[in-house]
Amino acid sequence: QVRLVESGGGLVQVGGSLRLSCTASGRAFSRYATGWFRQAPGKDREVVSAVTWNGLTKYYADSVKGRFTISRDNANRDMVYLQMDSLKSEDTGIYYCADGRETPDFFSYYRREDPYESWGQGTQVAVSS
Repeated sequence: QVRLVESGGGLVQVGGSLRLSCTASGRAFSRYATGWFRQAPGKDREVVSAVTWNGLTKYYADSVKGRFTISRDNANRDMVYLQMDSLKSEDTGIYYCADGRETPDFFSYYRREDPYESWGQGTQVAVSS
């Protein structure tokens, strides 16, 4: 069973930066795509970014393009990072990493939750003005 653990959340001022980490364990011999989602208070969970197993193709929500960068560790593909710069108050929320087997059509549906099979417990990000 795949287990995902997020870390790196915290309190930061507007304009600041945070780097989230997602560590996976228990994977079988498959290619997994990984996504970051967030849930703001009183809102539905939404996708923030996603990355392919080889780390070469990345997807971003329009709201974070140019500010957030997703990356996968080349030496250890079970590690995925989300570098968040120029943070805004609306970036506040619980951030979750999730992964799913990278089927040929995975990224046609990466914004949805159902392609993802495993989820972490989340890490809180609070951006204060």
